[in-house]
Amino acid sequence: MILLVVLGVLISCIWAYYKIIKPVKYWQERDVIHAKAWPIVGSLKDVTLKKKHVADAINEIYNQFPNERCVGYMDFTKPFLMIRDLELIKRITVKDFDHFQDHLAFDTIISDPLLAKSLLSLNGESWKRMRATISPVFTSSKMRFLYTLMEECAENFTNYFKEKEVKVEMKELFSKFANDVIASTAFGIQIDSLKDPNNEFFKMGSSFTNFELWSILKIFIMQLAPGLANLLRLRVFSEEITNFFRSLVRDNIEKRHTEGIIRPDLIHLLMQAQKGQLKSETDEEIEHSVLGNAKIELTDDHFVSQALTFFLAGFDTVSTAASFMAQELALNPQVQKQLQLEIDSVWEKYNGKVPYETLQSMKYLDQVVCETLRLWPPASQTDRLCVKSYVIEPVNPKEKVVFVEKGTSVLVPIMSIQRDPNYWENPDKFDPERFSDENRTKIIPGAYLPFGAGPRNCIGSRFALLEIKILFFHLLSKFILVPGDNTEITLKLDPTKLSMTPEHGFQLSLKRRLLSP
Repeated sequence: MILLVVLGVLISCIWAYYKIIKPVKYWQERDVIHAKAWPIVGSLKDVTLKKKHVADAINEIYNQFPNERCVGYMDFTKPFLMIRDLELIKRITVKDFDHFQDHLAFDTIISDPLLAKSLLSLNGESWKRMRATISPVFTSSKMRFLYTLMEECAENFTNYFKEKEVKVEMKELFSKFANDVIASTAFGIQIDSLKDPNNEFFKMGSSFTNFELWSILKIFIMQLAPGLANLLRLRVFSEEITNFFRSLVRDNIEKRHTEGIIRPDLIHLLMQAQKGQLKSETDEEIEHSVLGNAKIELTDDHFVSQALTFFLAGFDTVSTAASFMAQELALNPQVQKQLQLEIDSVWEKYNGKVPYETLQSMKYLDQVVCETLRLWPPASQTDRLCVKSYVIEPVNPKEKVVFVEKGTSVLVPIMSIQRDPNYWENPDKFDPERFSDENRTKIIPGAYLPFGAGPRNCIGSRFALLEIKILFFHLLSKFILVPGDNTEITLKLDPTKLSMTPEHGFQLSLKRRLLSP
């Protein structure tokens, strides 16, 4: 009996050493410059303890090693290599993409079948085939196809406010707009979440995009220990949510088949892709060479999964980016006034019904959106999973060879790069003139990457940009964004949230313009 106890203790100690203690020394054993790590929590202790937002913690590591091209750190017990050098980022995400084509994903999760079919989760050949299949859905001409639905949502949103001035929490407000756009463009239904905030679609969507502590823990377990996640039958999408959206999409498809309905939305485009009737118009030769021509046969679950992914990726990111843009415009009235002059000119010419091409050609609007995304990118970082061992050769005399083992993740610190004074003059200042025709050519290649880089960049970037532009075109034609008593001049990211959210939200006022169009 004593022998068994001793043996059990010995085995437990050995397990604890290899699973908890040894990972702390991962980068030290490989003679790689690295941030300090702690057992279990790794290098992001303050993130785990909810003392810092992950973007701030990553930025600290970035700034701690200003002369290094890459820096090791531990995310819990998993090794990550932060890439600081722009040329190295380009090599990893583009030139040597075959070594880093995957994300740290959920493709081995069988307990959540819809998540496993998502483009965000798929890896390897499955990802290539799905990306090749649905890439034509997100081309510029297809955005024109969806444009009228977005514009209708933007008009409804702006017309809802009748008061001369109303105090609002912008994120809450823009979440309803993003919800309505996704409902219309992705699921083929029309709703008005401002007039009916208790509609089932908004409640269901909010429930799975509101990542509380347990949801975040489930995601970590799914990524770091998929076997355990399957054993515990963990799901990001609950059965209730899965059944709701599955029924919604299937009923929509069936009705269109039986009644011959054609509606300019994502479901129609996916139905065309299913029949092989969509052609890619992208001129990105790199993406074509990587993806090839192999495609996947879309099932109803693929439809539901991509629509849910669309919701997951577009709901919070767009509403958050729009909120930051509103905040910056309220605090920079001279920028807002210049943007309104451009909007008024276009409004007068087209009587408020701005054509797609005209909206896309509005230069100052584009500058303001770009500068917002520089300061506040939708994702503060992006990752790539090493699928084939890789060697980073030294380029400076004091550097050493860095061997990246298969299974190691690399991280691109987007927000840190886009605020680095080595690349941007006065980087914390909101200055849309950085993206003027005159100054845009001065931007250092690779220093601006709000939607990622390479073939695995954000497939919905065109959609997100169009959505934000049409929203502010209509909003600023009628209202002025002004700071209120509770508006914070310097925003601090909420350490308890996974998304880019300030601690006290976005407290602003909408003030009706006296001479609005």
